[in-house]
Amino acid sequence: MSGETTASIPHYYLYGDQGEDIELDFLNIEIIRERSGPNDWRIRPHAHPDHMQILLVRDGGGTIRMEAQPLTIPAPGILVIPAGIVHKIDFDPGTDGFVITAAVGCLKAASMSDSRLTDAANRPAVYPLEGTGVNIAAAVDTFYWLHREYVWSAPGRRTAIMAQFMRVLVMVLRLSITQDDPRIIAPDRDYDLLARYRSLFEDHFRVERSPAFYADALAVTPARLNAACKNRAGKTASDLLYERVIIEAKRYLVYSESTVAQVAHMTGFDDPAYFNRFFTRQVGMSPGAYRKQAAGASE
Repeated sequence: MSGETTASIPHYYLYGDQGEDIELDFLNIEIIRERSGPNDWRIRPHAHPDHMQILLVRDGGGTIRMEAQPLTIPAPGILVIPAGIVHKIDFDPGTDGFVITAAVGCLKAASMSDSRLTDAANRPAVYPLEGTGVNIAAAVDTFYWLHREYVWSAPGRRTAIMAQFMRVLVMVLRLSITQDDPRIIAPDRDYDLLARYRSLFEDHFRVERSPAFYADALAVTPARLNAACKNRAGKTASDLLYERVIIEAKRYLVYSESTVAQVAHMTGFDDPAYFNRFFTRQVGMSPGAYRKQAAGASE
């Protein structure tokens, strides 16, 4: 973007939040007006290194700039912002709809039955809904129910959320097939390398902890991989890999009754004592303390 360097652009989970530990392995859904209204309807240039976004703009509109490309936001319309894409948004006052922020791992889990869902969600895009054959009322209803399940604490919550998220991904896939927009160019080489690295370590992070292994598989040097990660995510290749391991460990600690030793083995550590030291170094507390803290927060 004009006047901005990648290094100076903030990297957020949610816009304005640094390092929020709220279901980082899963997803979040918000109402557009609730976050954008207090920010004068302006979302300044930033990126989400570990999460992608899908927006449903129901009413209003505005403009979005993804990388160097300014585009008009249609209403009703769907916006797809892949992980790592630098973007800024100027909404028209009163714009309403929903924004989904999903972890890369969550996207992959939802797309296991059809890799085309991931491919479509990894393509930056702006799709108008009018005249596409998409049932607009049904599209709004899908986002509405995803949001409702998200704010409820009911049995089967995560399963219900994933079911609605898969419906959203199918919608994006169908729009991507019927509306090929040449104005949105492919991201740069650093973005492409980072995306391939994420996909690779998602499959191997439990058994391979060396960035050199991934660099070799991607046919680049470790230094080149590290540079791409720093440029696009603001973190080293090791940082991203370790964060993924920690997210998986936290998931088991919070959502399972497995012992800490079992969690260590499930996340690829042969030595539970080493896992305990690794987790404590990365998180600032032991696995047992983290589990206790998470249990207290949910009561």
